[in-house]
Amino acid sequence: MGHAAILTVDDDPSVSRAIARDLRRRYADRYRVIRASSGDEALEVLRELKLRGGRVAVILADYRMPQMNGIEFLEHAMDLFPHARRALLTAYADTDAAIQAINVVDVDHYLLKPWDPPEEKLYPVLDALLDAWEATGEQELPDIRLVGHRWSEPSFQIRDFLARNLVPYKYFGADEPEGRRLLEAAEAGPESVPLVVTADGRALSRPTVQEIAEVAGLSTNPGRDFYDLIIVGGGPAGLGAAVYGGSEGLKTLLIERQAVGGQAGQSSRIENYLGFPDGISGAQLTDRARRQADKFAAETISTREVVGLRADGSARTLTFADGGEISAHAVLLATGVSYRPLVADGVAGLTGSGVFYGSAATEGPACAGTDVYIVGGANSAGQAALFFAKYARRVTLLVRGDSLESSMSYYLIQQLAQIDNIEVRTRCEVIGAHGDGHLQAITICDSKNGTKATVECGYLFVFIGAEPRTDWLGDTLLRDGKGFIRTGTDLLVNGERPRGWDRDRDPFYLESSVPGIFAAGDVRASSVKRVASAVGEGAMAVALVHRYLEAP
Repeated sequence: MGHAAILTVDDDPSVSRAIARDLRRRYADRYRVIRASSGDEALEVLRELKLRGGRVAVILADYRMPQMNGIEFLEHAMDLFPHARRALLTAYADTDAAIQAINVVDVDHYLLKPWDPPEEKLYPVLDALLDAWEATGEQELPDIRLVGHRWSEPSFQIRDFLARNLVPYKYFGADEPEGRRLLEAAEAGPESVPLVVTADGRALSRPTVQEIAEVAGLSTNPGRDFYDLIIVGGGPAGLGAAVYGGSEGLKTLLIERQAVGGQAGQSSRIENYLGFPDGISGAQLTDRARRQADKFAAETISTREVVGLRADGSARTLTFADGGEISAHAVLLATGVSYRPLVADGVAGLTGSGVFYGSAATEGPACAGTDVYIVGGANSAGQAALFFAKYARRVTLLVRGDSLESSMSYYLIQQLAQIDNIEVRTRCEVIGAHGDGHLQAITICDSKNGTKATVECGYLFVFIGAEPRTDWLGDTLLRDGKGFIRTGTDLLVNGERPRGWDRDRDPFYLESSVPGIFAAGDVRASSVKRVASAVGEGAMAVALVHRYLEAP
Protein backbone atom coordinates (compact mmCIF):
# COMPACT_ATOMS: atom_id res chain seq x y z
CA MET A 1 0.00 0.00 0.00
CA GLY A 2 3.03 2.29 0.18
CA HIS A 3 3.44 5.41 2.24
CA ALA A 4 0.46 7.19 3.74
CA ALA A 5 -0.45 10.49 2.08
CA ILE A 6 -0.30 14.13 3.10
CA LEU A 7 -2.87 15.94 0.95
CA THR A 8 -2.78 19.69 0.33
CA VAL A 9 -5.65 21.59 -1.30
CA ASP A 10 -5.21 25.17 -2.51
CA ASP A 11 -6.52 26.92 -5.63
CA ASP A 12 -3.58 29.37 -5.70
CA PRO A 13 -0.87 27.63 -7.82
CA SER A 14 2.03 29.48 -6.21
CA VAL A 15 0.88 28.67 -2.68
CA SER A 16 0.15 25.07 -3.65
CA ARG A 17 3.64 24.62 -5.09
CA ALA A 18 5.25 26.28 -2.07
CA ILE A 19 3.60 24.10 0.54
CA ALA A 20 4.19 20.93 -1.48
CA ARG A 21 7.87 21.90 -1.79
CA ASP A 22 8.20 22.51 1.95
CA LEU A 23 6.44 19.28 2.82
CA ARG A 24 8.49 17.13 0.45
CA ARG A 25 11.68 18.65 1.78
CA ARG A 26 10.97 17.22 5.24
CA TYR A 27 8.57 14.30 4.82
CA ALA A 28 9.13 12.76 1.36
CA ASP A 29 11.02 9.78 2.79
CA ARG A 30 8.03 8.73 4.91
CA TYR A 31 4.89 10.14 3.26
CA ARG A 32 3.49 10.78 -0.19
CA VAL A 33 2.77 14.48 -0.70
CA ILE A 34 -0.23 14.98 -3.00
CA ARG A 35 -1.64 18.34 -4.01
CA ALA A 36 -4.99 19.32 -5.50
CA SER A 37 -6.26 22.65 -6.82
CA SER A 38 -9.91 22.43 -5.69
CA GLY A 39 -12.18 20.67 -3.24
CA ASP A 40 -13.79 18.59 -6.01
CA GLU A 41 -10.42 17.48 -7.33
CA ALA A 42 -9.25 16.61 -3.81
CA LEU A 43 -12.37 14.52 -3.15
CA GLU A 44 -11.70 12.55 -6.34
CA VAL A 45 -8.16 11.92 -5.08
CA LEU A 46 -9.50 10.72 -1.71
CA ARG A 47 -12.06 8.42 -3.34
CA GLU A 48 -9.34 6.88 -5.50
CA LEU A 49 -7.11 6.37 -2.46
CA LYS A 50 -9.98 4.76 -0.57
CA LEU A 51 -10.71 2.34 -3.43
CA ARG A 52 -7.03 1.39 -3.68
CA GLY A 53 -6.74 0.78 0.06
CA GLY A 54 -4.54 3.82 0.66
CA ARG A 55 -4.19 5.82 3.86
CA VAL A 56 -4.26 9.55 4.50
CA ALA A 57 -2.38 10.95 7.47
CA VAL A 58 -2.95 14.71 7.20
CA ILE A 59 -5.15 16.96 5.08
CA LEU A 60 -4.26 20.66 4.68
CA ALA A 61 -7.04 22.72 3.06
CA ASP A 62 -7.11 26.40 2.16
CA TYR A 63 -10.16 28.21 3.49
CA ARG A 64 -10.76 30.61 0.59
CA MET A 65 -11.50 28.38 -2.38
CA PRO A 66 -14.29 28.89 -4.96
CA GLN A 67 -17.26 26.49 -5.29
CA MET A 68 -16.25 24.57 -2.15
CA ASN A 69 -14.38 26.29 0.66
CA GLY A 70 -11.94 24.53 2.98
CA ILE A 71 -14.48 23.87 5.72
CA GLU A 72 -16.97 22.33 3.30
CA PHE A 73 -14.24 20.17 1.78
CA LEU A 74 -12.98 18.94 5.16
CA GLU A 75 -16.53 18.01 6.16
CA HIS A 76 -16.79 15.73 3.09
CA ALA A 77 -13.25 14.41 3.57
CA MET A 78 -14.12 13.24 7.11
CA ASP A 79 -16.54 10.69 5.69
CA LEU A 80 -13.84 9.08 3.55
CA PHE A 81 -10.89 9.24 5.97
CA PRO A 82 -12.21 9.95 9.47
CA HIS A 83 -8.85 9.31 11.15
CA ALA A 84 -6.86 11.75 9.02
CA ARG A 85 -5.67 14.85 10.90
CA ARG A 86 -7.11 18.08 9.51
CA ALA A 87 -5.66 21.59 9.30
CA LEU A 88 -7.11 24.74 7.74
CA LEU A 89 -4.89 27.25 5.93
CA THR A 90 -6.14 30.76 6.70
CA ALA A 91 -5.21 34.39 6.31
CA TYR A 92 -5.06 36.74 9.29
CA ALA A 93 -8.55 37.99 8.42
CA ASP A 94 -10.06 34.51 8.59
CA THR A 95 -9.83 33.71 12.29
CA ASP A 96 -13.64 33.42 12.45
CA ALA A 97 -13.42 30.72 9.78
CA ALA A 98 -10.85 28.87 11.86
CA ILE A 99 -13.17 28.90 14.87
CA GLN A 100 -16.02 27.65 12.68
CA ALA A 101 -13.78 24.85 11.42
CA ILE A 102 -13.03 23.75 14.96
CA ASN A 103 -16.76 23.57 15.71
CA VAL A 104 -18.01 22.11 12.43
CA VAL A 105 -15.37 19.64 11.27
CA ASP A 106 -13.30 19.12 14.40
CA VAL A 107 -10.23 20.63 12.74
CA ASP A 108 -7.02 19.80 14.58
CA HIS A 109 -5.13 23.00 13.81
CA TYR A 110 -5.14 26.08 11.65
CA LEU A 111 -2.11 27.59 9.95
CA LEU A 112 -1.78 31.29 9.18
CA LYS A 113 -0.31 32.11 5.77
CA PRO A 114 2.52 32.79 5.15
CA TRP A 115 4.36 30.30 7.41
CA ASP A 116 7.91 31.38 6.65
CA PRO A 117 10.19 30.06 8.02
CA PRO A 118 8.66 26.54 7.85
CA GLU A 119 11.09 25.28 10.51
CA GLU A 120 9.28 27.47 13.04
CA LYS A 121 5.72 27.84 11.75
CA LEU A 122 4.94 24.74 9.64
CA TYR A 123 7.03 21.73 10.61
CA PRO A 124 6.28 21.77 14.38
CA VAL A 125 2.53 21.71 13.62
CA LEU A 126 2.87 18.93 11.02
CA ASP A 127 5.13 16.89 13.30
CA ALA A 128 2.51 17.01 16.05
CA LEU A 129 -0.32 16.07 13.65
CA LEU A 130 1.66 13.17 12.20
CA ASP A 131 2.67 11.91 15.64
CA ALA A 132 -0.99 11.94 16.69
CA TRP A 133 -2.06 10.12 13.54
CA GLU A 134 0.63 7.47 13.88
CA ALA A 135 -0.41 6.86 17.48
CA THR A 136 -4.16 6.54 16.90
CA GLY A 137 -4.78 6.77 13.18
CA GLU A 138 -5.87 4.40 10.47
CA GLN A 139 -3.92 1.18 10.33
CA GLU A 140 -3.45 -1.21 7.43
CA LEU A 141 -6.13 -3.81 8.03
CA PRO A 142 -6.71 -6.53 5.43
CA ASP A 143 -10.37 -7.14 4.71
CA ILE A 144 -12.38 -9.93 6.28
CA ARG A 145 -13.50 -12.43 3.64
CA LEU A 146 -16.96 -13.98 3.73
CA VAL A 147 -18.06 -17.03 1.77
CA GLY A 148 -21.82 -17.38 1.62
CA HIS A 149 -24.87 -18.33 -0.41
CA ARG A 150 -26.75 -15.66 -2.36
CA TRP A 151 -30.17 -16.59 -0.93
CA SER A 152 -29.13 -17.60 2.57
CA GLU A 153 -30.50 -15.72 5.59
CA PRO A 154 -27.41 -16.50 7.77
CA SER A 155 -25.15 -15.18 4.99
CA PHE A 156 -27.27 -12.04 4.67
CA GLN A 157 -27.24 -11.47 8.43
CA ILE A 158 -23.43 -11.51 8.50
CA ARG A 159 -23.14 -9.21 5.47
CA ASP A 160 -25.67 -6.84 6.99
CA PHE A 161 -23.89 -6.84 10.36
CA LEU A 162 -20.50 -6.08 8.80
CA ALA A 163 -21.89 -3.36 6.54
CA ARG A 164 -23.88 -1.61 9.27
CA ASN A 165 -20.85 -1.62 11.56
CA LEU A 166 -18.67 -0.23 8.72
CA VAL A 167 -16.34 -3.23 8.84
CA PRO A 168 -14.50 -3.72 5.50
CA TYR A 169 -15.13 -7.15 4.01
CA LYS A 170 -15.10 -9.00 0.71
CA TYR A 171 -17.97 -11.33 -0.19
CA PHE A 172 -17.60 -14.43 -2.36
CA GLY A 173 -20.36 -16.80 -3.37
CA ALA A 174 -19.79 -20.40 -2.34
CA ASP A 175 -20.24 -21.36 -6.02
CA GLU A 176 -17.70 -18.81 -7.29
CA PRO A 177 -14.07 -19.83 -8.00
CA GLU A 178 -12.59 -17.71 -5.19
CA GLY A 179 -15.28 -18.89 -2.78
CA ARG A 180 -14.50 -22.53 -3.61
CA ARG A 181 -10.78 -21.85 -3.18
CA LEU A 182 -11.35 -20.37 0.28
CA LEU A 183 -13.51 -23.33 1.31
CA GLU A 184 -10.87 -25.75 0.07
CA ALA A 185 -8.09 -23.89 1.87
CA ALA A 186 -10.10 -24.03 5.10
CA GLU A 187 -10.86 -27.73 4.51
CA ALA A 188 -14.52 -26.83 4.83
CA GLY A 189 -17.54 -28.27 3.07
CA PRO A 190 -20.93 -26.83 2.13
CA GLU A 191 -22.14 -27.36 5.69
CA SER A 192 -19.58 -24.77 6.88
CA VAL A 193 -21.17 -21.89 4.94
CA PRO A 194 -21.31 -19.04 5.81
CA LEU A 195 -17.55 -19.10 6.34
CA VAL A 196 -15.63 -16.09 7.61
CA VAL A 197 -11.87 -15.90 6.99
CA THR A 198 -10.18 -13.35 9.24
CA ALA A 199 -7.36 -11.00 8.33
CA ASP A 200 -4.83 -13.35 9.98
CA GLY A 201 -6.14 -16.40 8.11
CA ARG A 202 -8.39 -18.01 10.70
CA ALA A 203 -11.53 -19.68 9.34
CA LEU A 204 -14.80 -19.40 11.31
CA SER A 205 -17.63 -21.69 10.25
CA ARG A 206 -21.16 -20.33 10.79
CA PRO A 207 -19.93 -17.80 13.37
CA THR A 208 -22.12 -15.82 15.74
CA VAL A 209 -22.23 -12.04 15.39
CA GLN A 210 -20.32 -11.76 18.67
CA GLU A 211 -17.50 -13.89 17.25
CA ILE A 212 -17.47 -11.71 14.14
CA ALA A 213 -17.45 -8.53 16.24
CA GLU A 214 -14.42 -9.77 18.15
CA VAL A 215 -12.36 -10.64 15.06
CA ALA A 216 -13.41 -7.35 13.43
CA GLY A 217 -12.02 -5.38 16.35
CA LEU A 218 -15.37 -4.20 17.73
CA SER A 219 -15.48 -3.86 21.50
CA THR A 220 -17.80 -6.38 23.15
CA ASN A 221 -16.86 -6.09 26.84
CA PRO A 222 -17.13 -3.07 29.15
CA GLY A 223 -13.93 -1.58 30.52
CA ARG A 224 -15.17 -1.20 34.10
CA ASP A 225 -17.76 -2.64 36.48
CA PHE A 226 -19.57 0.57 37.38
CA TYR A 227 -20.50 3.73 35.45
CA ASP A 228 -22.22 7.03 36.03
CA LEU A 229 -24.52 6.41 33.07
CA ILE A 230 -25.30 3.33 31.00
CA ILE A 231 -27.21 3.80 27.74
CA VAL A 232 -29.02 0.82 26.23
CA GLY A 233 -29.44 1.28 22.48
CA GLY A 234 -27.22 2.96 19.91
CA GLY A 235 -29.74 4.82 17.74
CA PRO A 236 -29.92 8.64 17.49
CA ALA A 237 -31.18 9.04 21.07
CA GLY A 238 -28.50 6.77 22.52
CA LEU A 239 -25.73 8.35 20.47
CA GLY A 240 -26.90 11.85 21.42
CA ALA A 241 -26.81 10.87 25.09
CA ALA A 242 -23.38 9.25 24.72
CA VAL A 243 -21.92 12.41 23.18
CA TYR A 244 -23.36 14.70 25.85
CA GLY A 245 -22.67 12.30 28.71
CA GLY A 246 -19.05 11.88 27.70
CA SER A 247 -18.52 15.58 26.96
CA GLU A 248 -19.83 16.50 30.41
CA GLY A 249 -17.48 14.17 32.25
CA LEU A 250 -19.83 11.30 33.07
CA LYS A 251 -18.33 7.81 32.92
CA THR A 252 -20.59 6.66 30.10
CA LEU A 253 -21.20 3.26 28.51
CA LEU A 254 -23.36 2.66 25.42
CA ILE A 255 -24.58 -0.91 24.86
CA GLU A 256 -25.78 -1.85 21.37
CA ARG A 257 -27.33 -5.20 20.51
CA GLN A 258 -26.52 -5.20 16.81
CA ALA A 259 -25.21 -2.07 15.06
CA VAL A 260 -24.86 1.52 16.20
CA GLY A 261 -27.28 3.81 14.36
CA GLY A 262 -30.48 1.85 14.76
CA GLN A 263 -33.11 2.24 12.04
CA ALA A 264 -31.81 5.71 11.22
CA GLY A 265 -28.41 4.20 10.45
CA GLN A 266 -30.03 2.10 7.71
CA SER A 267 -31.57 5.09 5.95
CA SER A 268 -30.11 5.73 2.50
CA ARG A 269 -30.71 9.48 2.86
CA ILE A 270 -31.86 11.84 5.62
CA GLU A 271 -32.74 15.21 4.10
CA ASN A 272 -34.66 17.02 6.84
CA TYR A 273 -32.06 16.88 9.62
CA LEU A 274 -30.86 20.28 10.76
CA GLY A 275 -27.48 21.36 9.40
CA PHE A 276 -27.33 19.10 6.33
CA PRO A 277 -29.08 20.98 3.51
CA ASP A 278 -27.87 18.47 0.90
CA GLY A 279 -28.89 15.49 3.02
CA ILE A 280 -26.73 12.82 4.60
CA SER A 281 -26.91 9.04 4.68
CA GLY A 282 -27.82 7.32 7.90
CA ALA A 283 -24.46 5.53 7.88
CA GLN A 284 -22.55 8.81 7.56
CA LEU A 285 -24.55 10.48 10.32
CA THR A 286 -24.06 7.46 12.56
CA ASP A 287 -20.33 7.31 11.90
CA ARG A 288 -19.90 10.99 12.78
CA ALA A 289 -21.89 10.58 15.98
CA ARG A 290 -19.88 7.51 16.95
CA ARG A 291 -16.62 9.39 16.38
CA GLN A 292 -17.91 12.23 18.56
CA ALA A 293 -18.77 9.81 21.35
CA ASP A 294 -15.30 8.23 21.08
CA LYS A 295 -13.71 11.68 21.20
CA PHE A 296 -15.37 12.34 24.56
CA ALA A 297 -14.32 8.92 25.96
CA ALA A 298 -17.81 7.40 25.98
CA GLU A 299 -17.39 3.61 25.73
CA THR A 300 -19.37 1.60 23.18
CA ILE A 301 -19.82 -2.16 23.20
CA SER A 302 -21.73 -4.17 20.61
CA THR A 303 -23.43 -7.57 20.22
CA ARG A 304 -24.46 -7.58 23.88
CA GLU A 305 -28.16 -8.12 24.54
CA VAL A 306 -29.66 -6.77 27.75
CA VAL A 307 -32.37 -9.02 29.21
CA GLY A 308 -32.92 -7.67 32.72
CA LEU A 309 -32.97 -4.47 34.76
CA ARG A 310 -33.31 -3.95 38.49
CA ALA A 311 -32.70 -1.39 41.22
CA ASP A 312 -29.95 -2.35 43.71
CA GLY A 313 -30.18 0.35 46.37
CA SER A 314 -28.71 3.45 44.72
CA ALA A 315 -27.35 1.42 41.77
CA ARG A 316 -29.20 0.38 38.65
CA THR A 317 -28.10 -3.05 37.37
CA LEU A 318 -28.45 -4.53 33.88
CA THR A 319 -28.25 -8.26 33.13
CA PHE A 320 -26.85 -9.56 29.82
CA ALA A 321 -28.17 -12.59 27.96
CA ASP A 322 -24.99 -14.50 28.87
CA GLY A 323 -25.61 -13.90 32.59
CA GLY A 324 -23.11 -11.08 33.06
CA GLU A 325 -24.10 -7.88 34.85
CA ILE A 326 -23.11 -4.22 34.79
CA SER A 327 -24.23 -1.36 37.07
CA ALA A 328 -24.44 2.42 37.07
CA HIS A 329 -25.85 5.32 39.03
CA ALA A 330 -28.35 5.95 36.20
CA VAL A 331 -29.63 4.10 33.12
CA LEU A 332 -31.08 5.49 29.89
CA LEU A 333 -33.21 3.19 27.75
CA ALA A 334 -32.96 4.19 24.09
CA THR A 335 -33.73 0.85 22.48
CA GLY A 336 -35.91 2.30 19.74
CA VAL A 337 -38.37 0.13 17.88
CA SER A 338 -38.28 -2.78 15.44
CA TYR A 339 -40.26 -3.18 12.25
CA ARG A 340 -43.49 -5.08 12.76
CA PRO A 341 -43.48 -8.50 11.05
CA LEU A 342 -45.49 -8.85 7.85
CA VAL A 343 -48.08 -11.56 8.50
CA ALA A 344 -48.79 -13.22 5.17
CA ASP A 345 -48.48 -16.72 3.74
CA GLY A 346 -44.91 -17.64 2.85
CA VAL A 347 -43.23 -14.50 4.18
CA ALA A 348 -41.57 -16.04 7.23
CA GLY A 349 -39.89 -18.79 5.20
CA LEU A 350 -38.45 -16.32 2.70
CA THR A 351 -37.16 -13.74 5.17
CA GLY A 352 -33.53 -13.08 4.30
CA SER A 353 -34.03 -14.78 0.93
CA GLY A 354 -35.70 -11.94 -0.92
CA VAL A 355 -37.88 -10.62 1.91
CA PHE A 356 -36.14 -8.03 4.09
CA TYR A 357 -37.08 -5.72 6.95
CA GLY A 358 -35.66 -2.23 6.58
CA SER A 359 -33.68 -0.93 3.65
CA ALA A 360 -30.95 -3.65 3.60
CA ALA A 361 -28.66 -1.39 1.58
CA THR A 362 -26.24 -4.27 0.93
CA GLU A 363 -28.84 -5.65 -1.50
CA GLY A 364 -28.92 -2.53 -3.70
CA PRO A 365 -26.55 -3.63 -6.50
CA ALA A 366 -28.10 -7.13 -6.57
CA CYS A 367 -31.49 -5.56 -7.41
CA ALA A 368 -30.28 -4.51 -10.88
CA GLY A 369 -32.90 -5.31 -13.51
CA THR A 370 -35.45 -6.72 -11.05
CA ASP A 371 -38.88 -5.63 -9.82
CA VAL A 372 -38.73 -4.39 -6.24
CA TYR A 373 -41.74 -3.92 -3.99
CA ILE A 374 -41.73 -1.87 -0.81
CA VAL A 375 -44.48 -2.15 1.81
CA GLY A 376 -45.13 0.97 3.90
CA GLY A 377 -45.99 4.63 3.66
CA ALA A 378 -43.68 6.41 6.10
CA ASN A 379 -40.46 8.35 5.40
CA SER A 380 -38.26 5.26 5.74
CA ALA A 381 -40.22 3.51 2.99
CA GLY A 382 -40.00 6.58 0.74
CA GLN A 383 -36.25 6.89 1.20
CA ALA A 384 -35.85 3.18 0.44
CA ALA A 385 -37.86 3.59 -2.78
CA LEU A 386 -35.56 6.41 -3.92
CA PHE A 387 -32.49 4.31 -3.10
CA PHE A 388 -33.56 1.10 -4.84
CA ALA A 389 -34.85 3.00 -7.88
CA LYS A 390 -31.18 3.62 -8.76
CA TYR A 391 -30.74 -0.12 -9.31
CA ALA A 392 -34.06 -1.83 -9.95
CA ARG A 393 -36.01 -1.95 -13.19
CA ARG A 394 -39.10 -0.84 -11.31
CA VAL A 395 -39.96 -0.01 -7.69
CA THR A 396 -43.55 -0.23 -6.48
CA LEU A 397 -44.55 1.30 -3.16
CA LEU A 398 -47.53 -0.51 -1.63
CA VAL A 399 -49.41 1.68 0.83
CA ARG A 400 -52.24 0.41 2.99
CA GLY A 401 -53.84 3.86 3.43
CA ASP A 402 -55.65 6.10 0.98
CA SER A 403 -52.63 8.35 0.36
CA LEU A 404 -49.10 9.19 1.45
CA GLU A 405 -49.90 12.67 2.76
CA SER A 406 -50.79 11.56 6.28
CA SER A 407 -47.62 9.50 6.86
CA MET A 408 -44.81 10.83 4.64
CA SER A 409 -43.04 14.20 4.48
CA TYR A 410 -44.07 16.46 1.62
CA TYR A 411 -40.57 16.74 0.17
CA LEU A 412 -40.34 12.95 -0.18
CA ILE A 413 -43.72 12.69 -1.88
CA GLN A 414 -42.57 15.27 -4.42
CA GLN A 415 -39.33 13.40 -5.09
CA LEU A 416 -41.12 10.07 -5.57
CA ALA A 417 -43.44 11.66 -8.13
CA GLN A 418 -40.46 12.76 -10.23
CA ILE A 419 -38.85 9.31 -10.59
CA ASP A 420 -40.09 7.47 -13.68
CA ASN A 421 -39.50 3.94 -12.40
CA ILE A 422 -41.31 4.43 -9.08
CA GLU A 423 -45.02 3.66 -8.78
CA VAL A 424 -47.17 4.30 -5.71
CA ARG A 425 -50.20 2.06 -5.18
CA THR A 426 -52.57 2.92 -2.33
CA ARG A 427 -54.99 0.68 -0.45
CA CYS A 428 -52.89 -2.36 -1.29
CA GLU A 429 -51.54 -5.16 0.92
CA VAL A 430 -49.27 -8.17 0.43
CA ILE A 431 -51.14 -11.33 1.36
CA GLY A 432 -48.66 -13.94 0.12
CA ALA A 433 -45.04 -14.55 -0.87
CA HIS A 434 -43.91 -17.35 -3.17
CA GLY A 435 -40.62 -18.86 -4.29
CA ASP A 436 -38.45 -21.95 -4.35
CA GLY A 437 -35.44 -21.14 -2.15
CA HIS A 438 -35.84 -17.41 -2.70
CA LEU A 439 -38.60 -14.88 -3.36
CA GLN A 440 -40.02 -15.01 -6.90
CA ALA A 441 -43.54 -13.59 -6.62
CA ILE A 442 -46.01 -11.93 -4.26
CA THR A 443 -49.78 -11.78 -4.10
CA ILE A 444 -51.28 -8.32 -3.70
CA CYS A 445 -54.79 -7.51 -2.50
CA ASP A 446 -56.12 -4.22 -3.93
CA SER A 447 -59.01 -3.13 -1.71
CA LYS A 448 -59.93 -0.24 -4.01
CA ASN A 449 -61.35 -2.58 -6.62
CA GLY A 450 -61.50 -5.80 -4.59
CA THR A 451 -59.00 -7.72 -6.72
CA LYS A 452 -56.08 -10.03 -5.99
CA ALA A 453 -53.10 -10.54 -8.28
CA THR A 454 -49.84 -12.48 -8.15
CA VAL A 455 -46.92 -10.62 -9.71
CA GLU A 456 -43.24 -11.35 -10.24
CA CYS A 457 -41.09 -9.88 -7.47
CA GLY A 458 -37.36 -10.19 -6.93
CA TYR A 459 -37.18 -8.29 -3.65
CA LEU A 460 -39.67 -7.25 -1.00
CA PHE A 461 -38.70 -4.67 1.65
CA VAL A 462 -41.03 -4.21 4.60
CA PHE A 463 -41.62 -0.98 6.57
CA ILE A 464 -45.00 -1.49 8.25
CA GLY A 465 -44.85 0.36 11.51
CA ALA A 466 -42.87 -0.40 14.58
CA GLU A 467 -43.07 -1.96 18.01
CA PRO A 468 -40.81 -1.38 21.01
CA ARG A 469 -38.38 -4.01 22.26
CA THR A 470 -39.49 -3.84 25.89
CA ASP A 471 -40.80 -7.30 26.76
CA TRP A 472 -37.56 -7.98 28.64
CA LEU A 473 -38.53 -5.29 31.18
CA GLY A 474 -41.42 -7.36 32.55
CA ASP A 475 -43.07 -5.47 35.41
CA THR A 476 -39.97 -3.42 36.25
CA LEU A 477 -41.25 -0.26 34.52
CA LEU A 478 -44.71 1.03 33.67
CA ARG A 479 -45.50 0.82 29.96
CA ASP A 480 -48.50 1.73 27.87
CA GLY A 481 -50.74 -0.79 26.12
CA LYS A 482 -48.37 -1.04 23.15
CA GLY A 483 -45.26 -1.57 25.27
CA PHE A 484 -43.82 1.96 25.08
CA ILE A 485 -42.21 3.22 28.29
CA ARG A 486 -44.20 5.83 30.18
CA THR A 487 -42.24 8.77 31.57
CA GLY A 488 -42.67 12.08 33.38
CA THR A 489 -46.18 13.46 33.67
CA ASP A 490 -47.58 10.41 31.83
CA LEU A 491 -46.91 8.51 35.06
CA LEU A 492 -49.16 10.77 37.14
CA VAL A 493 -52.76 9.64 37.51
CA ASN A 494 -55.04 12.28 39.01
CA GLY A 495 -51.92 13.95 40.35
CA GLU A 496 -50.78 10.76 42.09
CA ARG A 497 -47.26 9.44 41.57
CA PRO A 498 -46.76 5.84 40.39
CA ARG A 499 -46.99 3.04 42.92
CA GLY A 500 -43.64 2.33 44.57
CA TRP A 501 -42.26 5.81 43.82
CA ASP A 502 -40.01 6.64 46.81
CA ARG A 503 -38.91 10.21 46.05
CA ASP A 504 -40.31 13.45 47.44
CA ARG A 505 -40.73 14.85 43.92
CA ASP A 506 -42.53 14.06 40.70
CA PRO A 507 -40.68 12.04 38.04
CA PHE A 508 -38.49 14.13 35.76
CA TYR A 509 -39.72 14.63 32.20
CA LEU A 510 -37.90 11.58 30.72
CA GLU A 511 -37.75 9.55 33.94
CA SER A 512 -39.55 6.22 34.17
CA SER A 513 -41.53 4.78 37.07
CA VAL A 514 -38.23 3.79 38.74
CA PRO A 515 -36.08 6.77 39.83
CA GLY A 516 -32.77 6.98 37.98
CA ILE A 517 -34.01 5.01 34.96
CA PHE A 518 -34.79 7.23 31.96
CA ALA A 519 -36.16 6.65 28.46
CA ALA A 520 -35.56 8.63 25.26
CA GLY A 521 -36.38 8.37 21.59
CA ASP A 522 -38.85 6.06 19.87
CA VAL A 523 -39.14 3.63 22.81
CA ARG A 524 -40.70 6.35 24.96
CA ALA A 525 -44.48 6.70 25.01
CA SER A 526 -45.75 9.88 23.31
CA SER A 527 -42.38 10.63 21.68
CA VAL A 528 -42.09 12.25 18.25
CA LYS A 529 -40.72 9.63 15.87
CA ARG A 530 -38.05 11.74 14.17
CA VAL A 531 -34.24 11.65 14.20
CA ALA A 532 -33.90 15.25 15.41
CA SER A 533 -36.29 14.79 18.33
CA ALA A 534 -34.53 11.55 19.36
CA VAL A 535 -31.15 13.29 19.41
CA GLY A 536 -32.69 16.13 21.42
CA GLU A 537 -34.19 13.74 23.96
CA GLY A 538 -30.84 11.98 24.33
CA ALA A 539 -29.18 15.30 25.15
CA MET A 540 -32.03 16.30 27.48
CA ALA A 541 -31.78 12.97 29.29
CA VAL A 542 -28.17 13.71 30.24
CA ALA A 543 -29.22 17.03 31.77
CA LEU A 544 -31.87 15.19 33.81
CA VAL A 545 -29.33 12.55 34.84
CA HIS A 546 -27.18 15.36 36.25
CA ARG A 547 -30.18 16.59 38.27
CA TYR A 548 -30.81 13.06 39.51
CA LEU A 549 -27.18 12.57 40.54
CA GLU A 550 -27.14 15.89 42.39
CA ALA A 551 -30.37 15.19 44.29
CA PRO A 552 -31.69 11.68 43.67
